[in-house]
Amino acid sequence: MAKKKHPADQYQLPPHVAKGQRLAAMRAAWMPRPELPQRRLILGIFGMSLLGFVLSLALWLPPRFLLHDLRARGITVAAVVTGFDNKPKYVKVRLVQGPNSGTEVKLGDYAGMYPDAQTGDTMLVTYDPKDPSRSLYHSWVIDPPFNVPAYGTSALTAFFLTGTVVVTLRRRILRTHVSRSSPPEPA
Repeated sequence: MAKKKHPADQYQLPPHVAKGQRLAAMRAAWMPRPELPQRRLILGIFGMSLLGFVLSLALWLPPRFLLHDLRARGITVAAVVTGFDNKPKYVKVRLVQGPNSGTEVKLGDYAGMYPDAQTGDTMLVTYDPKDPSRSLYHSWVIDPPFNVPAYGTSALTAFFLTGTVVVTLRRRILRTHVSRSSPPEPA
């Protein structure tokens, strides 16, 4: 006895396969769809990365400009520490040499740091001859210390920018793939 051949358009799935498809469709209908990340979330994360970028610039640029100016036209002289604060909020020095000898100035900070000094200590100070208040500990002009706040805000900026990209890609993937792969209607 020969098997009957059905044309391709009249093919029927075996009953167990059709039942499996119906069960899969029912399960998919009960599974919660992942929520799309909202646009305001993406904009908020991007705003945080912009804020971090601005803070990074605010922490990077002033010390770099001070170093550049002092390296270009600064005068290095000996100075005596006349006062300091333990917090540290300031270190006052009196210039001992140079054209502004006897002038008392506050040392500038680099990334919120001041050199360790005691009253009466001598140190080399580099200052701007046009504005002696722009002065810095000489060894910091040559080899500046590690700028922790600037590196920290730069890392946060990179973190938030990466978060923006990841959330944007997730939103795009969910919009294109989940909406197209809606479960078939049960028969």
